[in-house]
Amino acid sequence: MATRSSLATGIGRVLIAVYGVLALAATGRSVVQIIEKFDFAPFAYTLSAVAAVVYIVAMIALIVPGRTWYRVACVTIAFEMTGVLVIGTLSLVDRALFPDDTIWSYYGLGYAFAPLVLPAAGLWWLRKHHRTAVAADTAHPASVSAGE
Repeated sequence: MATRSSLATGIGRVLIAVYGVLALAATGRSVVQIIEKFDFAPFAYTLSAVAAVVYIVAMIALIVPGRTWYRVACVTIAFEMTGVLVIGTLSLVDRALFPDDTIWSYYGLGYAFAPLVLPAAGLWWLRKHHRTAVAADTAHPASVSAGE
């Protein structure tokens, strides 16, 4: 029987909820953009789809216990932070690259900067719970899922 992840408690639940909201928002936005006007800004709309996948994977990784999922969360959220910083900067420097906005344009301005704050909070949360997340595998071997 699986035990609850130490990452899915307290503030971790808030992070998971916000990742869920952004996953829905980015997925909806990218689907509409790709279906209706992909030729207008293919790079921007593809980035919206990438952001949607990142939010979905990060949310799942924060929910599922185990060392492997902890690592997936670290990589995914670090990738997200890099994406927000790079795309945010590029959207300021070269508007021609982004004729239409992505969720990460202008550091997430269209989403009240949540895309900028969320990975910082996520990385802080992962750092804070590093030992408990990794120790959960040895303390509760039943919580390890197949393939880990």
